[in-house]
Amino acid sequence: MLFARLAQVSQEVGATSARSRKIELLAELFRDAEPDDVPIVIPYLAGRLPQGRLGIGGRVLSEPVQPADAPRLSVQDVDAQLTALGDVAGAGSQAERLRLVGELLGAATQDEQRFLFGLLTGEVRQGALEAVALEGLARATDVPPADVRRAVMLAGGLQPVAQALLARGPAALAEFRLTVGRPVLPMLAHTAGSVGEALDKLAGQGACVVEEKLDGVRVQVHRDGDEVRIYTRTLDDITDRLPEVTAAARELKSERFILDGEVIALDDSGRPRAFQQVAGRVGSRVDVAQAARTLPVSPVFFDLLYVDGRDLLDLPFAERHEQLARLVPEPMRVRRAVVTDAADEEQRAAAQTFFAGTLERGHEGVVLKGLDAPYSAGRRGASWLKVKPVHTLDLVVLAAEWGHGRRTGKLSNLHLGARRADGSYAMLGKTFKGLTDALLAWQTERLRELAVSDDGHVVVVRPELVVEIAYDGLQRSTRYPAGVTLRFARVVRYRDDKTVEQADTVETVLAAHPARDS
Repeated sequence: MLFARLAQVSQEVGATSARSRKIELLAELFRDAEPDDVPIVIPYLAGRLPQGRLGIGGRVLSEPVQPADAPRLSVQDVDAQLTALGDVAGAGSQAERLRLVGELLGAATQDEQRFLFGLLTGEVRQGALEAVALEGLARATDVPPADVRRAVMLAGGLQPVAQALLARGPAALAEFRLTVGRPVLPMLAHTAGSVGEALDKLAGQGACVVEEKLDGVRVQVHRDGDEVRIYTRTLDDITDRLPEVTAAARELKSERFILDGEVIALDDSGRPRAFQQVAGRVGSRVDVAQAARTLPVSPVFFDLLYVDGRDLLDLPFAERHEQLARLVPEPMRVRRAVVTDAADEEQRAAAQTFFAGTLERGHEGVVLKGLDAPYSAGRRGASWLKVKPVHTLDLVVLAAEWGHGRRTGKLSNLHLGARRADGSYAMLGKTFKGLTDALLAWQTERLRELAVSDDGHVVVVRPELVVEIAYDGLQRSTRYPAGVTLRFARVVRYRDDKTVEQADTVETVLAAHPARDS
């Protein structure tokens, strides 16, 4: 498949808001694709590179390259070039990277260059999310979307399913079964603004439970006899890094199961340690035995997908939990409270009390789950609703980055700062989330009026705009001057009613929401 075809579809998908039109465009693309193109096409549509981040900065891409007159690159050509780019290392690597980037861009037409810019900078946001691509694949192959969705769930991703469907037709879906040792995509939760709101949404589904939401690392633990494998929510195999989780799995009475849960670490007082500490431990590949002694982690499970030859995915959550309770002792199960009647005021108050107690115990929040719901792997099911306290800050815009893809020509990624005591600003992070098209247009015009410099990638502005930012907490970071950065920051609104002197200070931020050491 020509890369130009993919770039064209990406542009057309980004230009329409109609889901039905997006699906048809992607269906046409899949009909034209070869099976071997799929592992490249699908991540490109989602704005991801199969090679991961290549470290190509805006300065490199700001150098203009004369585009090709006609398309000649295939998606395979582009993938091979980017793989070569990712392999560059050692002395002279910067010059070689510049050469390879220039060579690739020089072989691309103007439209292809625009799409490449978006891929290399992570700014492709044309709305071709996996759910839409899945519908497009189903239409292209004349298969019910529910059948494709289940196969994707069991395969752990859309790419292998698409490749099999395009190569062998609908019969290939029978190849995808729940298998111990092959991870499946985890079920995810939607967000509710409060416990009361979540209860209202679940009221029509019957009884529900309120469970602690742990701020750890999501894991899926598979055991087949003595063989134990541990996978992350992105399906990476991290078995070798978590010997204590492997040992815990081998202590359980069944020899064949798939468990869903989190790994956390507790301090000497029994309170959970910061997510970054756990993530650092899980991410470490050096001297695992020493890491396990220094920062031991514990698994806490909340769901059971398979046990002793039984696939439990389609069972109601209440039945899955009964099986979980038989297999996993209470200290390794997440704490929960049952709500039999979501409209009962006494039970609603008890759920709110459970939420408050969870926060006091140092956990992130709660997840409310319908007891009748099956396990919808790989999806944000309406029967799982997470509730977390919302933090907001009033911060000052220090700079913004020019967007790519759909946001080409717009100032998108905001650099956010808090005031220091001396009147200067400490940058706390960046965000492009939460911006509507109207707000993006206004923001671009206003920031251009405040611009101090523009290097083609970042526009530095006079610190005059205050913006309200919602975020999930702080984490330690040596990349930022205050030593912390915002987690999951998103724009709420601009505060025209506030001057920069009224914005939050670094001291206020740290005092109100202290970040624990990583």
